[in-house]
Amino acid sequence: MEEPIHLGKLAFEKAKKYANRTVLKKRNDQNGHWESITWGELSQQVEVIAKSLIEMGVKENDRIAIFSQNMTDIVAIDLAVLAVKCTSVPMYATSSAAQIDYIINDAEISLIFAGEQYQYDCAVEVLQQSQFLKKIVAIDPSIQLKGVDAALSLEDFMKHGHESAKASEILAERQQNLSMDDIATLIYTSGTTGEPKGVIIKQCNYQQVIKIHNLRLTNITDKDTSVCFLPLSHIFERAWTYFCIHNNVVVYINKNPKEIQTIIKEVRPTMMCAVPRFWEKVYIGVNDKIDSFSPFMQKLMRRAIRIGRERNLEYRRYDKKVPTLLAFQYWIYSNTLFKVLKKVIGLDNGRFFPTAGAALSNDVNIFLHSVGLNICVGYGLTESCATVSCYNPYNRDYEVESAGDVMPEVEVKIGENDEILLRGKTITEGYYNKPQANAESFVDGWFRTGDAGYLTEKGRLVIRERIKELYKTSNGKYVAPQQVENCLCVDKYIEQAAIIGDQRKYVSALIVPAFPALEAYAEAAKIKFNSREELIQNPKIVEFIEARIQQAQKELAAYEQVKKFTLLAQPFTPDNGELTLTLKLKRKVINQHYEQAIENMYI
Repeated sequence: MEEPIHLGKLAFEKAKKYANRTVLKKRNDQNGHWESITWGELSQQVEVIAKSLIEMGVKENDRIAIFSQNMTDIVAIDLAVLAVKCTSVPMYATSSAAQIDYIINDAEISLIFAGEQYQYDCAVEVLQQSQFLKKIVAIDPSIQLKGVDAALSLEDFMKHGHESAKASEILAERQQNLSMDDIATLIYTSGTTGEPKGVIIKQCNYQQVIKIHNLRLTNITDKDTSVCFLPLSHIFERAWTYFCIHNNVVVYINKNPKEIQTIIKEVRPTMMCAVPRFWEKVYIGVNDKIDSFSPFMQKLMRRAIRIGRERNLEYRRYDKKVPTLLAFQYWIYSNTLFKVLKKVIGLDNGRFFPTAGAALSNDVNIFLHSVGLNICVGYGLTESCATVSCYNPYNRDYEVESAGDVMPEVEVKIGENDEILLRGKTITEGYYNKPQANAESFVDGWFRTGDAGYLTEKGRLVIRERIKELYKTSNGKYVAPQQVENCLCVDKYIEQAAIIGDQRKYVSALIVPAFPALEAYAEAAKIKFNSREELIQNPKIVEFIEARIQQAQKELAAYEQVKKFTLLAQPFTPDNGELTLTLKLKRKVINQHYEQAIENMYI
């Protein structure tokens, strides 16, 4: 493995060694073909963008916003921003004008790159009343600039840097001035309980991320491929992509998250990071497909999964000798049913798949390992520059309920109220312009995560719940709402769940059904309805969902189980303020929006 270097030099240094080697691939929207971008081509684009930034008057340590969905262009822009010793501020492509206005004011941003028309229109709305924002660069050529004087296309922007000798000299000086102490990125937290905070991530943090992942993931090669599926504004995907390209892994940039199932089948990657909800949908989809089989095939598939579970989790996981008959049966299923299953999904070349961002249901985890999908469960935060712990994909001795082994050179200890505390070179030095939040977030040099958990006898980290989200019923019982929600959302008929119960005598839930599946069930059961509102009020549907809830939560303690629930016709979304941009529940907002429905469950 190569030694980590400053990301502002990465493209230039790689191009010297591997000018003709593919680093990124992008999908042609017209013909669907994947087009290669070499290190030489990426380096040239980075250089021109860097010189254009200089020509536009960007000074060292300025903050530059990138407001876009995933594109190869934003990888080049990001590296160019770092090359001129500035700070990249990524924004979620679905952010509203008000949300980006907050970040622009907080970080005093004067220049923003906008991905497509929606992002451009939001940026223009902010520009018209912002004291800081002065320039918008439109990335997609199809964006209609609408006569905005302060806006220009990426193509026109890059013309400023093509032939500038002066910019070349300044870029060379900036390259000499690059430091591992440079602030590389400000990533704003989603603000589930308060206003967003800009997490300071320095070059030295990223350098350490690459170092410790190379220590943990020792078999990464230039033959590996990865799909960039999660937003690059999310620290998980951003740090993973930096790690991949540093190690010459070819990264396929997925522009539209809704097309991921098609993209995976086209690319068939060896690796891909994803959030648990992705794998929950895989689990639901596979089980739904099994249910559609003939009784004989259903029985055969269920038997195959049982064999896989016994072989992979009861023997191979502990490095125990697999009985000959069991090994033979698994070999047959692995090369027939499981092989077909993975090929249908597009994961037949998969080596391992990092997953984090929330808790993964034990049932889903066990199922995936049973069929031979090497899911690498982990835990991390923006403030830890992603990974704090994860399964070792080459060491089968994992504990299903845990978030894996603590990463090399990361220190973890358990503080008051079982709070997980962190220390190490990947941990942020603090939040941008937030002295009070910094004072509250650090104790004696340890970062307070706000998560409760513990370390097992083998040193694996187990996450219980966000401390602020832990409910205490009026009977004095503690309930972790996310744990209950995860149990419910594994059911194919439940898309979203918000658990209620703090200071209440029992647990209740707001449930958003998975309407395509529920509507199909209603039609099969000859239940007539003219709208989703009418459907969820039907007593037969309510009774049906109640039975699904009882089945899903049967492993929970009695005091954790949902006693009453309300079905909702509309989902929780970032647009209605009930979800963060990383799709976490804003519980306070949900409680306000559904106050009467909640009270009705306690009458």
